[in-house]
Amino acid sequence: MIRNTRSGQDIIFIQTSKDTNGKLLEMEASWRPGSVPPPMHYHPFQLEEFMVLEGELSVKMDGKIKVYFPGDIFSIPPRKAHSIWNNSHQKTVINWKVKPAMTTEYFLETGIGLANDGKVNESGMPNLLQVALLANRYSNVFRMSSPPYILQRIVFYVLSPFAWMKGYKSVYRKYID
Repeated sequence: MIRNTRSGQDIIFIQTSKDTNGKLLEMEASWRPGSVPPPMHYHPFQLEEFMVLEGELSVKMDGKIKVYFPGDIFSIPPRKAHSIWNNSHQKTVINWKVKPAMTTEYFLETGIGLANDGKVNESGMPNLLQVALLANRYSNVFRMSSPPYILQRIVFYVLSPFAWMKGYKSVYRKYID
């Protein structure tokens, strides 16, 4: 289990990439009431499947917000921009599957590790130099939906040497299990 002490999100890894030969990452995730929506993003090569176990889950896609309740099942195809959070007054718990797993668990462990070490801003984002290295490393599993991906690649490529000079890394072994 990993816990984001800043956002109140807990993630329990049920099946990891290692357990499934990379075919699946299965998690149980929970959010405290009134969590902050993450930035709109997409997963270029992965399908995500969700089942709400407890509470309410808000999902923004295609410019619309839909709320899911216990027992609801939905999926998000590759390349579909979305944001997911708990906008209710009670805890939300979901079963979350990512297919194929790829390096998603390491991305989540790194992001939560940085948050727990106080290396993110109020909205949970690391500074731009750290984002550049993470975006380059994990572009196969997570991309911001704006600005356009080609512009992100150029900017993050240019910023990477400055990030390394400042001591930032794309992988922090202390966060990876």
